[in-house]
Amino acid sequence: MIYFTKFFWWEAGYMRTIDIMVDRAGYYICWGCLVYVTGFYTSVSLYLVKKSVHLGPALSAVILILGVASIAINFIADKQKQDIRGSDGKCLIWGKPAKVIRAKYTLESGEKKESILLASGWWGVARHFHYVPELLLAFFWTVPAGFEHLMPYSYVIFSVLPTDTSHV
Repeated sequence: MIYFTKFFWWEAGYMRTIDIMVDRAGYYICWGCLVYVTGFYTSVSLYLVKKSVHLGPALSAVILILGVASIAINFIADKQKQDIRGSDGKCLIWGKPAKVIRAKYTLESGEKKESILLASGWWGVARHFHYVPELLLAFFWTVPAGFEHLMPYSYVIFSVLPTDTSHV
């Protein structure tokens, strides 16, 4: 429920992501929301219906805390990017002035554009750091299924596979 709450809380932020701006409501976004998300996000629950696992309160608490921490870190990383773009690079990240890269580019139509890329905070750790807590979260909501079968880990595996729809 925390993950879904974060999604709806952050809906305006998602609407400004590169996936939405480039793909709009195209095939990949619509198929992903209607098929991929509903199929893969629920696969662990469906697996656990037939093969329940008792984790105990301590292990359950550890998995819950690590999962919630992953959601929080992902939210903060996305918020840092939105804050930097909303303030034109004039804000503090982790208590220090933000480091930015002003990337200039030209569209196929010849129109010149500029984008602000964050090079501090979580985005200074790695180029697409927000994927790290997202993948960890996928792992943490899958790990209650145990390690007897690969099927529950389908979402984690498919999320890690390198895919790029920009050239399809």
